Formats: sequence, C-alpha cells, structure tokens
Amino acid sequence: MELGVRIVLAFLVHQVAAVGGQQDGGHEGCVPGFQVKHYQVAFSGAFQKGQPLVQVEFDDCAANEDVTFEVSDPRFQVDGDLNLVPHQDVPYSGPVLFIHGVSAHADDLAEVEISGLPINSPHKLRSILGLGQTLPSRHKRSLLVPPMIVTENQRAPFPRPIGKSHVILKQKSGNHIFRLTGPGADQDPRGLFIIDIDTGEVSVSRSLDREAIDSYQLDVSTTDFSGNLVDGPTSLLITVIDQNDNRPIFKESRYSGEVLEGSPTGTTVMRMTALDADDPATDNAALRYNIVRQSPDKPSPNMFYIDAEKGDIVTVISPTLLDRETLPTTTYELEIVAKDMAGSEVGLTGTATATITITDKNDHAPEFTHPLFEASVYEGSTGVVVNLTVDDRDDPATEAWRSIYSIINGDPTQSFEIHTNPDNNEGMLSVVKRLDYEATAFHTLLIKVENEEPLVPDVGYGPSSTATVHVTVLDVNEGPVFFPDPLVVTRMENIPVGSFVAALNATDPDILQMQSVRYAVLRDPAGWLSVNPVRGTVNTSSSLDRESPHVHNNKYTAVFIATDNGNPPATGTGTLIIYLEDYNDNAPYVFPSEAQVCEDTKDMNVAIVGGRDLDLPPNGAPFKIELGKAPGLDKTWKVTRVNSTHSQIMLLQSLKKANYQLPLLITDSGVPPLSNSTEIKVQVCVCKKNKMHCSSAHSHRHSLVGLLTTLLLTLLCL
Repeated sequence: MELGVRIVLAFLVHQVAAVGGQQDGGHEGCVPGFQVKHYQVAFSGAFQKGQPLVQVEFDDCAANEDVTFEVSDPRFQVDGDLNLVPHQDVPYSGPVLFIHGVSAHADDLAEVEISGLPINSPHKLRSILGLGQTLPSRHKRSLLVPPMIVTENQRAPFPRPIGKSHVILKQKSGNHIFRLTGPGADQDPRGLFIIDIDTGEVSVSRSLDREAIDSYQLDVSTTDFSGNLVDGPTSLLITVIDQNDNRPIFKESRYSGEVLEGSPTGTTVMRMTALDADDPATDNAALRYNIVRQSPDKPSPNMFYIDAEKGDIVTVISPTLLDRETLPTTTYELEIVAKDMAGSEVGLTGTATATITITDKNDHAPEFTHPLFEASVYEGSTGVVVNLTVDDRDDPATEAWRSIYSIINGDPTQSFEIHTNPDNNEGMLSVVKRLDYEATAFHTLLIKVENEEPLVPDVGYGPSSTATVHVTVLDVNEGPVFFPDPLVVTRMENIPVGSFVAALNATDPDILQMQSVRYAVLRDPAGWLSVNPVRGTVNTSSSLDRESPHVHNNKYTAVFIATDNGNPPATGTGTLIIYLEDYNDNAPYVFPSEAQVCEDTKDMNVAIVGGRDLDLPPNGAPFKIELGKAPGLDKTWKVTRVNSTHSQIMLLQSLKKANYQLPLLITDSGVPPLSNSTEIKVQVCVCKKNKMHCSSAHSHRHSLVGLLTTLLLTLLCL
C-alpha cells in the first residue's frame, strides 16, 4: 500500500487511539497523541535537506517509546527530536502535509499547512496526499469532505475537532464559508456537531453514545457571504467509534439444566448466553465464557467445561463417575463469568449461575428386603394381609423407582391380588376371594417386583427381585350354609293345615368339628309355616291364601335360621319361596255399585257393569251377569251381555225420580263355579239444562212386596 493511502486511513481512525490512550494508562489528564493538531510553515523558497521546518508536539502518555511517524510526502520525515525535516532538497511542496504518529498507546494525525506557495502551483490533490492516482473527475465540485470518526464517551473540554473539509481551487478564493446541515447539526439531536465557517474544521460539542446512535449522515456545503451556494452539498459520514462501556449481561440470573447420569464425556448440558450492547464488530462485544466456581467440588472440581465462545456447558467427568447414586449430591452449581474484549484482562465481566441436576436412569433393579414374608388370615375375611418392602437406589418418585408387583406362582384360584402403595412403594398383598380353612390351610405365593420404567440394557433383574410369601389360613366357626338358597317349591292354596311344604338342607362347613345343626323360623310374615328343629321339614300351621297381601306375584317368602353347636354358636339363614297355585275360593263381584239415569230420557241404557274376581283364570272370567230372582224385575229391567267381563243394564219402561236397588247375580267360570248375589243403586234423576237432580231418599227395592207397600202408603195419605 502506498504511503499516501496509509495516511488517509490514519486520518480516518486517529481519534480512536487518542481515546484508547486515555484508558490504557498515562498520568491523569494526559491525552495520547499530538498535543497540537495544526501547524503552519511559511514557504520562502526550496526546502533544504536536513533543515527543520517545525517541531511537532507528540505525547503517547507512556514516554513515547517505539513511536513511529509517517509523512504524506515521502520526501519529509520526523526525526528523533520530533522535528519535521526534509531528507532531500524539496524545491516545492503541496499546501498540506499530514503526519501520522503511531505507538502502542497512541495513534494520531497532525496537519502541517504550508503558506506562501506560488498560486499557480502545478500540484493536484493526488500530489498533496501522495495517492499516485487521479481522483474521479468532478469538474464542477472542488469540495473535499472525507469521512470522519469520533469516539463515544469523550471527556471535556469540548468542542473537540474531529476532521476538516477542504476546498480545492485552481485559484485561491476566500469568499466562501462552510455550512453543516442534517441530524446532529441543525436537526435533532441539534448541536452535536459544528463546523468552522472559515476553515471547514468539524468538531463534536459533547459526549456521544454509540449505543444510542452509531453514525450520523450530514451535509457540508460552501456559500458566499450572501448565502448563495458555491459548492455542495457533499455528504459527510461521521461514525461513532465504540468504547467498551457495556458489561456483558446474561439473559437470566440463574440457568437450569439436566444431564442423565452415565452420559458420555462431552455431553452438552445447556447453553449460557450473555449479551453485550457494544459494537459486535469489535472486541468490545467479543465474549468469552469461563467457569470460575463449581459447588460442590467433589468428586472433581472440573466436572464440567464451558465452550469459551459458544457458552455450551459439557461434561468432562467420566460416565462411570457420573453416577447419581454415588455422587455426594445430585445438584451442582456453576458460577459462569462472561468477559468481553475476547476475554482479555481489561475486559468487562458479567456473572450468572448455572444449576445442573444429575437426572436418574433406571440402572438399579428393585430388590426385596427379605427373601421370605409370612402372613396369616382368618378364613372368610378379605383385605390386605402383608406389606412387602423393597429397596431401589434410583431416584424416588420416578418411574425408575416406582415398583410394579405381580404374583407369578401359587394362586391358581386368583384369591390374591397385589398392588403398589403410592406413598411408600411397598407391595400390598390382599385376599380378594374368601379363603376356606377346610379346603386349604396354607398358601405359598411367589411375588415378582419390577420398575415402571424398563431397566437400561446392561442391567437385569436378579434373584432378589422375587420373594416368597407364606399365607396361613386360620380356622373360624362358620355358620351353617343352606343349599339350595333360596329353596323354591309350588303348593296349592288352601291345602290342609299340617301339610308338608318343603325340607330344608343346611350343612356346617366346619366338617372337621362334627357339629349339629338346628332349624327355626326367622321370618314368616303370615304365620303359615312351622319347621322341625332337627330334620328341617316345613309344614303348614294355617291355611295358605294366594290372595293374601303377604303374597306378591303368587309368591310367599319365608326365612329360616340354622344354628350350629359350636363355641360360640354360628348361624346361617336360608330363604324358602312358595309359589301358590290358585283355587276357586273367591266369588266374583259387580262394579260399579251405582248408576244414574234421567227420568224422561229416550235412551233406556242405564249403565255397563263389569265383573271382578280375586282368583286367577280359569277361576275368573268369563262372567255371567243376570237379574236377581225377585219376581217382576224382567218387566222393568233387562241385562244384556257385552263381552266376557261386562254387561249392559237397560230400562224397559220409564221410572219416576227415585233411588232403586237393582238385584244382580254374577257367576264365575271356576270348577265348581262360584256365584254372588249383589245389588247396584240406580238413581232416576230429573235432568234440566245439563244438570241432574237426583233424590237423596232411600232406595226402592224392586220387588213385588215393595211395589205394593208403596202403593198402599200412597192411598192412605189421600
């Protein structure tokens, strides 16, 4: 790269070193770099070799060790006494020289203006800057506005120069002034940057914050004294150079991660992420992560490693040592530090805590605490008889710890069940079907225990995962048992008292005790039955009546009790159900018992009456309903059959208003048939306007005697 290009680049970045020098060292108040930025030298003829032109003031605030200088015109140099001297005869020079000073603590630029040069100097801008090439042709514009930079967080005093605009004219003209416009100048945020109207020097007026605004796009122009535009506007880009003024900040103060025990070395556990508001293109935001503390530090203080650039935490400990059951704890805390400046000593730091939990895998089979468990249970009882205990070194309350029990042998009748107690993981062995001492007094069960979660491939269930349970059945005095229960028989109602009904059969399950059984009536709602206490035969003690309210759906139910002679005695109950067959022992009757008819009606139909019978078919319907045997009834009344259960009553002639008792005879179809003489009350009423006015007097008997008596009383009253 040519010297002139390097000088231009230095012109763009020299402020960075100045601010950096303030941070790196030096005595308080020292600003690294050129203490005077602008120098003037009068041209009075050719510059002679070795003749000092001007002494520059440069201080890197660290004794100026290893300072080097470059001059934009290679015919000049800065000697050890900081004098600008030509190292050959220079008959002419450009109007401006730039001096670039660089050390480990400073990087700055100074300007040397040479006055008194001939106006028709042939040197162009390319000669002044030593670029060795012609700039793109801009015939109508001679305003040079190079990009400028300014470091954020600069300290007073202000304003501070940051660069200069130049007007390059073939003939020197002093009738123009510089103007600066745009956001940061005459627009919000106003007044950050100002320009010297005579020299074009741009200065910053106060401290900037790159994290708020990282660059400013302004316009520089020149006008005459009347305000007329002479040149421009030309864009000016001012870039705010970042300072390391922001610490790394983690997204969270505490992070949580998990790693499965036995995981291979290098397993990623989690990622730590911190943010730095500084310029991501600089080391100010280049973060490096580090683990500064592990708690506890056993079995190794370096169980984990963090990728310095990515923030990934990975395991370092071997899979064998990463055993949840042997580690001193299942939770480890790591203090993580994120440092910017790529982790250098001058970097700023942020801290967070990572909590890593060693999670369990099912690498331990459950084992019974004893190879043999014993229990006893009374025959006939149910419920839990014994709790089986196991040990499991895996994490409690996980599927790798929770147990599942099963009976694998010794229970052909499925009289037992085993379930897991959710509170303590024990196996609860229960009797679900009543055990019989007389059938089997001793049971041997083989129980197996497994985990809800399958074991890892290299671990299996051993002999300790099975256990034997001995269950002893204890004898109790059991009550006699009726068979069959219920006992069902069929008998005809009204059989003679003392008739045989049934023979009860109750046996004592305690066959080894040779006990006797006695019978008694426990519940006999109608009091119809008796039982022989020894033989258990049931006989009638009164007549059986199918129509009794104690009989439901032709069934009569009685309960008997059998008692053994054990100590203490035990009892059992049995039920006797008697189906009663019907006997024609109930005469039929007529309904309804009353009817009404109007005295002047043309409709001679009085009523339809029906028959009912408490007996069952064929001892009931069809019914025969006819007039009673009283003489003369057939002159006034007529009964006509409607169907098997109902008949029509009709008047053969009109009757006066009165109440009449009509005798009827109803006969059922039983063998032999039963008849019933009955009467219905017929009211002959006066009917007016849909209302019936009936007599409240006593009814007339429709017999010959009744009619004559009524006629006689009527004559005596005349």
